[in-house]
Amino acid sequence: MKKLWYQLFKIYIQTGLFFYTKKIKISGRENIPKKGAVLFAVNHPNGLLDPLLVTTNTPRVTHYLVRAAIFKKPLVKKFLATLNLMPIYRIRDGVKELSKNTEIFNNCYEILNNQSALMIFPEGSHNRKRTIRNLSKGFTRILFGAMDKYPNLPIHIIPVGVTYQNASQYPSKVAIHYGTPILANAFYNKEALNSSIKNIKLEVSNQLEKLSVHIPFDDNYNTIFNQLNDHQVDFTEVEAVNNMVISNTFQKFRKPFNFGILFKFLFVLNSLIPWVLWKLIAKKIDEIEFLDTFRFGIGISLFPIFYVIQTLIVNNFYGSKYALLYFGVTLIIALLTSKLSSTPAE
Repeated sequence: MKKLWYQLFKIYIQTGLFFYTKKIKISGRENIPKKGAVLFAVNHPNGLLDPLLVTTNTPRVTHYLVRAAIFKKPLVKKFLATLNLMPIYRIRDGVKELSKNTEIFNNCYEILNNQSALMIFPEGSHNRKRTIRNLSKGFTRILFGAMDKYPNLPIHIIPVGVTYQNASQYPSKVAIHYGTPILANAFYNKEALNSSIKNIKLEVSNQLEKLSVHIPFDDNYNTIFNQLNDHQVDFTEVEAVNNMVISNTFQKFRKPFNFGILFKFLFVLNSLIPWVLWKLIAKKIDEIEFLDTFRFGIGISLFPIFYVIQTLIVNNFYGSKYALLYFGVTLIIALLTSKLSSTPAE
């Protein structure tokens, strides 16, 4: 029953993302092992939208760790558990809370031993900067702990790069690149634990720097970042943009006409109440990395409910024929707004 619920919810999220994004570009999906223990190591530029995008674009049923703050309410905790989410506690959650990670890590060992997939964000936190940050050693603790407990268990790491054209704008193009499998067991040496951790972090980091747009975070970061924005590059063309960064040679991309603006007025007019509610909520969001998360959450909840209510009103006054026509036109307008709109690079 849990698997059925997971798959149904996955389809629901996939449908929402289809309407929400301009385009999702996937590459390297063939690198994902169909069976066996897998750990997806994903960069983290954009809050909860990152795991949703990766989870809905992989054939594997995925378990993943998210920050513990969202598990505070019992009902929310139970709901998230049905979707294979587990809390990970950090120092900011309180030193006493860190002891709870022991149970969580043990759960991760069992997930891997059951030949399942686990997703983790080794940068440790979200950040919109277009750079791969230093990786924490938390994911190596999970890997090596599982190997200690199950010495004959092969575990593959799949680095995953997620790159947005503009994560704070609607709609945004997204690129998801799955990297080459890394056999974690080949890096583990109990007698040289520190070097094992260092080497596996380096291997994952090197791949992530190629799988997503990576501007080294040094004194030249802002200069390069501004150059890319000035040239209005398509950041989802990851390889091309990374080559520009490496060569320090910038090529201006052709800026497409924003055809979506022709439909946005109709979209807003037809969605005025949830649109206004979203604008009010957006003002209270402190972290820009969560802007997309909340907008998507409202987009797949309040907007559909509002459309259904309006459809029922039309049905009440004009009958089912016009109600179905209204609902169909509403979906077309929403789809064309997202698929034909262009957002600036940032």
